[in-house]
Amino acid sequence: MADMSEHRPVDTWLTDMDGVLVHEEQAIPGAQEFVAALRASGKHFLVLTNNSIFTPRDLRARLAASGIDVPEESLWTSALATAKFLADQRPGGSAYVVGEAGLLTAMHDVGFVMTDRHPDYVVLGETRTYSFESITRAIRLIENGARFIATNPDPSGPSPFGTLPATGSVAALISTATGRQPYYVGKPNPLMMRSALNRIDAHSETTIMVGDRMDTDIISGLEAGLRTVLVLTGSTRREQVETFPYRPSRIVDSVADLIRFVDHKHPDTDTN
Repeated sequence: MADMSEHRPVDTWLTDMDGVLVHEEQAIPGAQEFVAALRASGKHFLVLTNNSIFTPRDLRARLAASGIDVPEESLWTSALATAKFLADQRPGGSAYVVGEAGLLTAMHDVGFVMTDRHPDYVVLGETRTYSFESITRAIRLIENGARFIATNPDPSGPSPFGTLPATGSVAALISTATGRQPYYVGKPNPLMMRSALNRIDAHSETTIMVGDRMDTDIISGLEAGLRTVLVLTGSTRREQVETFPYRPSRIVDSVADLIRFVDHKHPDTDTN
């Protein structure tokens, strides 16, 4: 498969969170050491997640409870990416938001006004308390001209008790009612990767993306011009890779296999 090094240095690392560093609140073996190696190396890195429920402060605390020490400023969520996108598109705009603290805080922080009176946007994020009233309000606002934005297209998510409906499922409900499709900001939109790179002033040519899903992490990294590493601790099994029309730059069992590459300028990262 493709040669990921091509004699280019690796100055920046982006990594997904669920399935790469943690699985249902438990640290994946090697994740603590991998993050510790990134921090010790002095290289820029970001932990990415499509989950828009939590603020970076919340996520830092949740990871710390798993024994993984990630600074608040090293967390980049679909909520933050969505807020940044909308602030660039329409500075000082307004939105009706269906979501939790992570999304509401991000929108407030970029100067958006939250309103249900003729908002510029309806912004849908993940929540554990979707209500018929809020979804109905979103449908009517979109019918009246509000632009439809969703943080990510994930149809479902895991929990200790089984599958949970996620943003993509509720977006489909609203789309069916309105005939309007949302613009998704999070993965697999490469915009999520580009905004992460801009956040830390990094360049695609010298950045690696680590993820566990071919259809989100790997494709968005590839489309953003990054070298990609698929770990097998999450959603994708090795035999499934061949069913996709694109490939990661490298496949490893887990992030534990990447620790030795963190300090190398030219890691031996041919896919195997």
